Amino acid sequence: MTKELLPAYFRENSLVKQHLDSYNKFVDFGMQQMIDRIGVIKPSIEGFELHLGRVRLDKPKVIEADGSQRTILPSEARARNLTYASPIFLEIVPIYNGVEKKMFSEVYVGEMPVMIKSKLCHLDNMTEEELIAGGEDPADPGGYFIINGSERVLTSIEDLAPNRIICTFEKDKKLVIAKVFSTRYSFRARSIVERTQEGLLHCVFPAAPKDLSLIAVMRALGLESNDEIKKAFSDDPQIINDLLLNMEEDLTKKKEDALDYVGKKAAPGQSEEYRIKRAEVLLDTYLLPHIGTEPADRVAKARYLAKMAERAILVANKRLPPDDKDHYANKRIKLAGDLMDELFRYAFQFLVKDISYQAGRADARGRRLAVQTLVRPDALSDRIRYSMATGNWIAGQTGISQLLDRTSFLSSMSHLRRIISPLSRKHPHFKARDLHGTHWGKLCPNESPEGPSCALVKNMALFNEISTGENESGVEQALLKMGMKPVQP
Repeated sequence: MTKELLPAYFRENSLVKQHLDSYNKFVDFGMQQMIDRIGVIKPSIEGFELHLGRVRLDKPKVIEADGSQRTILPSEARARNLTYASPIFLEIVPIYNGVEKKMFSEVYVGEMPVMIKSKLCHLDNMTEEELIAGGEDPADPGGYFIINGSERVLTSIEDLAPNRIICTFEKDKKLVIAKVFSTRYSFRARSIVERTQEGLLHCVFPAAPKDLSLIAVMRALGLESNDEIKKAFSDDPQIINDLLLNMEEDLTKKKEDALDYVGKKAAPGQSEEYRIKRAEVLLDTYLLPHIGTEPADRVAKARYLAKMAERAILVANKRLPPDDKDHYANKRIKLAGDLMDELFRYAFQFLVKDISYQAGRADARGRRLAVQTLVRPDALSDRIRYSMATGNWIAGQTGISQLLDRTSFLSSMSHLRRIISPLSRKHPHFKARDLHGTHWGKLCPNESPEGPSCALVKNMALFNEISTGENESGVEQALLKMGMKPVQP
């Protein structure tokens, strides 16, 4: 049975299918979505702005010393120490005082490294004879990049699932913490509701002062009266008991008091107007950004905080078990496409700043504002190539891009299917290193290095497949069709 099953499965599925699917999704949708979110570049020039349109990638090319362009195969890139990359073309339309000047709108903005055997690669859909003629191994599954002639693989990273409430005991069971890694367009903010042994509830989020009362934060978000706050919670006696205790401790009575309370802690010694503005910015930008970053989303955030507080109270009273951080349902894997999306977002934002700077400089010198002269392709390409060549990723991550292990065919396949944990190698992390029941069918229990990296570096099981994620709006529409009703703010 196995003799028939294995060849049949691998005729349809590559060993590096997860990387190829992820990269193809990034090329098809990720780049355009990121550019659409930026939308407009507004340099410091009155009446002038640049609108960003469609992005297009060609098949990999090389620019020779005489300026001529031609297609390039991976074997030539390896031999000549070149980067196997596609040119990126982007529609940039200049607007002068509301009038479009749509002339030669497509501009070359940089290069994107191409994954071998992805849909951008020349080797995609080549026959065995064509691959041999092109100097390639027909058994090579691809899934890696060629940067300055060396083969580099982006290793998958496991991390806690974003936008999901995880409730655990902390600090020798003195605190119960309900936390959410709230993620919006790669901006990640850890939002926490913590319950002390006395039953007091606090809210913690980035850039905010410590020990903010949860009731005050909910009041500042728009649930002004005690009755409105009570309605956000369920009628369970233990939950109501904790809620009444926190309402007694809270000194704020209305929304303005609560905003000033947050503002006094966030910006002490400033004027009242500045304090309230600072509090509003903190609540909109850094608290649960996945729900939204507009003032209209504040009530929805308050209701979400109430659900987090309920979970913390029930776990503290042993009515619910604490969540297991090592359960694989609470983990997500960042594949090559997700990592490229992070890197492209960082590099493209730098390009946008550079275009604004070049436009301001050209205007100050009285030059004509031509789009082609404002874009420096190296601003984008150099940042992407540097990270891919060194492995130094954004947010201080290191070792993401690694030199592909070519000791043997099996070592190459193992490297392409590796999953690394971001935890420190120096600390014991006993629970994180243990074999968990949910690893069954997902991770190989045997293939892990000895020494400090043991069980922090894992490998996918042979038949394991990783999905590349779904758009939430499609799931929401399906739930609404099934008769579910959205919570009214």
